[in-house]
Amino acid sequence: MSLFGAIGISASGMAAERLRMDVTSDNLANADSTKGANGQPYQRQEVVLAAGNPSFSEVLGNQQAGVRVDSIVTDPTPGQKVYDPTNPDADSKGYVTMPNVNTVTEMTDLITESRSYEADTQAMDAAKQLYLKTLDILK
Repeated sequence: MSLFGAIGISASGMAAERLRMDVTSDNLANADSTKGANGQPYQRQEVVLAAGNPSFSEVLGNQQAGVRVDSIVTDPTPGQKVYDPTNPDADSKGYVTMPNVNTVTEMTDLITESRSYEADTQAMDAAKQLYLKTLDILK
């Protein structure tokens, strides 16, 4: 690991959490979207993270460890059917299929992601302080 590996690890975590917050915000913004571009109700999205642990040869080549975004997947859970015959998206029986987004779950996820981002920021600051103290000792 390089001298500034801790900062790189924290930065990768911050980037991943920022993307998770963006996807969660999209989920919340589309919580009532009964018809998307494909004609179907919006489907909840989730970010899949993977460990960015490099192999031994990559460590020798100064590759960074940390976290990386593996993919963004669609939650296959079906949406809830709501009776609303006045809705233009209602079927012949008057039911509208709503997105599979639970706003309480999304808000909880958003708080968790925000706290994780904050923890990465604090870890980066602690690493920076350690590097500055090391430089002071070497003077």
